[in-house]
Formats: sequence, C-alpha cells, structure tokens
Amino acid sequence: MYENKKIFIMGLAKSGFYVAKLIASHSKSNEIIATDLTDIDETSKEIFNNLNIKFIKSDSQIDLLDDSFDVLIKNPGILPSNEVIKKAESLGIDIVNEMEVAYHYLPKNITIIGVTGSNGKTTTTTIIYEILKRMGKSVVLGGNIGFPLSQVADTVHENDILLLEISDHQLLNFKDFKTNISVLTNVCPTHLDYHGSYEKYMWTKSKIFNLHTKDDLAVINELNNDSLTITENIPSKKLYFNGKNAYIKDNGLYVIDKLIIKCNEIMLKGIHNYENILAALLVINEFGIDIKIVKEFLKTFAGVEHRIEFVRDLNGVKYYNDSKSTNPTATITALKTFDEPIHLILGGLERYQDFNELNGYVKKTKCIYAIGEVSDRIKEYADKINVKCIKCYKLSVAIEKIRENITKGDVVLLSPASASQDQYKKFEDRGNEFKILVAKL
Repeated sequence: MYENKKIFIMGLAKSGFYVAKLIASHSKSNEIIATDLTDIDETSKEIFNNLNIKFIKSDSQIDLLDDSFDVLIKNPGILPSNEVIKKAESLGIDIVNEMEVAYHYLPKNITIIGVTGSNGKTTTTTIIYEILKRMGKSVVLGGNIGFPLSQVADTVHENDILLLEISDHQLLNFKDFKTNISVLTNVCPTHLDYHGSYEKYMWTKSKIFNLHTKDDLAVINELNNDSLTITENIPSKKLYFNGKNAYIKDNGLYVIDKLIIKCNEIMLKGIHNYENILAALLVINEFGIDIKIVKEFLKTFAGVEHRIEFVRDLNGVKYYNDSKSTNPTATITALKTFDEPIHLILGGLERYQDFNELNGYVKKTKCIYAIGEVSDRIKEYADKINVKCIKCYKLSVAIEKIRENITKGDVVLLSPASASQDQYKKFEDRGNEFKILVAKL
C-alpha cells in the first residue's frame, strides 16, 4: 500500500511520529517529509535520520506542499478547513490519518473492536479491555485512549483482538479502515467548531461502521435517538443496550436475558456508568462471557481518570475531577450523579456550546465558577437562570473562591462542559492541575 510514495506528514505529536516511523520501518522506497510548527527533540531527530525521514519545522506548511506528493497524513486535531488540507484536496492528494495508514500494516486474521461516542467511550473501552484480559484473551489496546495505532500495530499478531477507542477526528479520514465489532455509546452535539454542523458530526460518527457487512456487529444505544438515526441503514448485525439485548431490571444488569450482576455490587455508580457497562458486556459476550470474572472486576473498578474521579474529602467537602466532560451532555451526567449541593467549575474553550442544555440540572448548584474563554457567556447564562456565578477565568482563582463559600456536606465538581485548549494542551492537564490545587488545600 505504501510503497514508492511521496508522503507529507502534517503535525507530529505522538501519532505523526509513530506513523512516520511505521512506514519507514516497513519500506525504504518512500520519500517521507514530516512537518510541524514546533521543533522535535534530538532523540526523535536521530530516529528520523536513521530511517531517512526528513523533518521540517515550518510555520508556512502550505508552501512545502505541491502536486509531487501522493499522500498527506493529517494529525487528527487539524481542522478539515485548514488551508493546507484544502490545497491538498485541490491537488488531488490522498488525505488520511495515522490510524487509516496503520490499518494496512495489521495481520489479516484478527478481530478489531472499535468504540466511539460523544461520551462514555473511554470507560467502555477500558471495561472491555480489562475483562477480556482477565478472561485470558490476547488483546492489544490502542487508539484515542493513549497509544496511537501506528505505535502498537507491529505488536499485533494473528488471532489477537485489537481494541481501539476512536474519536470523531480519527473517523473523519477513514477509507479502508474496518472493524469487526463497533460500539456507538451515544451521539450528542459536540465538536461543532471542528465539523461545522451537527449533521456532519453525526455522519462522521457513523463511519465507525465503515464497510460493515451482515457478518459484522454493531452495538448501539437504543435510548439515544440520534444513534438510531445514523445506524438505521447499516447492514451490520445490531445489538442494543438500554434495550432488548442488554438492560437494567430489578436493580440488576442483564445481557441476553441473563442476570450478570446486581447494581449494588458495582463500585461505579450512576446510570451512565451502568450504560457503559452494558455496552461493554454485549461485546464481551461475543467472546464467551465469564460472569465470575465480570463480577470480580466490576466490584473493584473505580473508573477512569478525569471522569467523575473522586479526588479528596476535606473537612466533609468532597472534590471530584470531571475534566473529561467537554460538552454539556457529559456535564449533565456528572450533575445527575450527586444529591449534595454542588459548587460547579464550568467553562473553557469557546466552541459555541449551548449551556442552556444544563437547565434543570443545575438546581442543586450553590454556585457556578466560570473559567476560560467562555467565562463572560457563562456569567450571562447563570444570571438569566438565577444561579449564583463568579467569574474566575483561571482554575486557581476558582479554587480560592470556592474555599470562601463551601460548607460541610458540599461537593466541588470540575465538570467544564467545554474543551480545554484555551488554557491547556489537553483536558488531562486541566484535570491534573485541579488535583494538584486540591491536594494543596
């Protein structure tokens, strides 16, 4: 597939670095030009030099691209409207991402599981991975969960299970990539600044079922209408959680009409977590579910970092890090988890998210602490619905203000309903800062 090609890699980070290394390691016949706005470290330069990969630091990448290139490999974070991407389209250059490229280096006789969704995909992916491992399955984890597929592709062997968390940014440039089992946890409006419209975002999410046939499996949320809409005409075999195939009944989780575990035995709490577990169990069931192993795991699994993550109980006040909530729907899930009065830290990157979606769910909120680019807009929103709000702009200021207002029995919740890139490189950095600040109280 990638032989005798001239390849333009736009944007490095982990995905760009590893895809360049993967291609060059498999063939010396390609000419690879890797570009980024910032420089790379000396170790990476040495690796590139040894593999005959040319790196160019440039803030004018459009001038480096011409019709001599066959392929442009795009960092998933780069907007489709980027001028370099538009130029590549006009020149007829094939535009892909590292996951699409890495797919072509995988063994043929494997099972690929892909998990996507607006919310819940990391938790669902983690549950699938941990239980399959405990069941003795040979499973390789990668994708949006931290390990680019191009980084792990050469570790996948015949008969392995390859489990991937896949974002909409990655799905956008899929062509040949295909899973055997795809999970769609839910679909709600988010990343609209990236896609331009909700319709385009929904269409992109539907690509998790790319090239599916009747022999492939789709796991779908029956209570999410938009998920039902975009899967109506796919040819896959369909199984539904929150529906006829996996459901909550009499305080228990059932899969194909079999009780798997009682809700009060599960360490994770909240309907959203039970839904993620149901989706995961439908996948695991395809490999012969071991109920004993499932129970042992779910009794001790405390969840993923930055997702309603308990941080500290200080003088009767509980602090939770939900930095992974980058849209209002995710924040609603967090708000529904608590019965205690909430001090809510809200805000971040301006993506024109509709905070009105929070109406009805902020009734237990004692105060909103607005941070980030959207601070002014959050204050206007809070004033309109008569909820106390303090403009803080910075997370550190929010923590200081919260200390002045909390009382025993309250919950402090960082659940921003916003992406983090106005002040942080990624949401993990925001969550880690929150945890550091709370630890110092």
